[in-house]
Amino acid sequence: MDDERIKLAEIGLREAGPAPIARRLIVPGTIVPDAGRVAHVSVKLSGTVAELRKNIGDDVVKDEVLAVLESREVADAKSEYLSTKLSNELQQDLTARDKSLWEGRAIPEQQYIKSRHAAAQTEMRLGIARQKLMALGVTDTEITALPQAPDGTMRSQNIRAPISGRIAGRKVEQGTAVGRDSLETELFVIVDLSKVWVELSVSSADLALVKEGQSVDISLRSLTETGTGKIVFVSPLLDKETRAARVVASLPNPDGRWRPGSFVTAGIAVERRDVPVAVPFTAVQTVDGRKAVFVRNKEGFEKRDVVLGRRDGPAVEIVSGLSAGETVASSNTFSLKAELSKPGDED
Repeated sequence: MDDERIKLAEIGLREAGPAPIARRLIVPGTIVPDAGRVAHVSVKLSGTVAELRKNIGDDVVKDEVLAVLESREVADAKSEYLSTKLSNELQQDLTARDKSLWEGRAIPEQQYIKSRHAAAQTEMRLGIARQKLMALGVTDTEITALPQAPDGTMRSQNIRAPISGRIAGRKVEQGTAVGRDSLETELFVIVDLSKVWVELSVSSADLALVKEGQSVDISLRSLTETGTGKIVFVSPLLDKETRAARVVASLPNPDGRWRPGSFVTAGIAVERRDVPVAVPFTAVQTVDGRKAVFVRNKEGFEKRDVVLGRRDGPAVEIVSGLSAGETVASSNTFSLKAELSKPGDED
């Protein structure tokens, strides 16, 4: 077979060579959300839901407004802040005037000291009023804009997303009373699934082989592709009933294909070594009961019997029968096996 026929037959080529091969411990696992990427959006005051801007399934970014509450509590806190701010500005002006007069010997020092003390008091009260607003969830930007805000917005409080992600739960409807006194306090649940956890159960007999930082191959029956994660936590405690330990692996999930609740199979790389010759496992065929690969030569391919070693996911070690640097058919090798099985031309 020449290069053109190989291309038409869609036969992939791969050069045999050294590769790392790991021994893997196979354990069951479950996909769960990363606990550090789940946010419960709760209210910090009593009020009524005036507006809902997001629903279940909506994507959100950090600090985006999810809902608007109307609250007398926040209106009182804003009014207190504005009043304190005005008093502080007036007192600061008076203190500046008294300082100028004292420096010009127009007033006694005692009067200036009293004025300066009053300015410190009003400034402290302003800081307390500001901290009270921040404790209720009002942002720095919103506090700065309060003096120019319309009167109708004094009782409004924006509820913002603490993280980017997707709305996985909504607990309230428009008009719902929320806050203290046994009312609902949680409005939304946001989940960021760009990374997920894989919870594994490892028996006590195998636990000594498992360490944080080891790589883990994750596979799901409904998916042909596998994912690669890393162990981030090995529990020092054993379950009383199963005598197994909880192990958590972090798994990237940029396309969202790993859904929480899915059962998976995990292969933990407990030992890794470099082998001199390895090929893709798809390059290996069984011919007449023996393992073989198809090696590229000048005329096309030749069948070569090989002895396999350890397999690690898509790669397999070749113990004998093949040398590093030789090129083998790595995909669509069934067509080559079929050609080999055809009877030869009769004389």
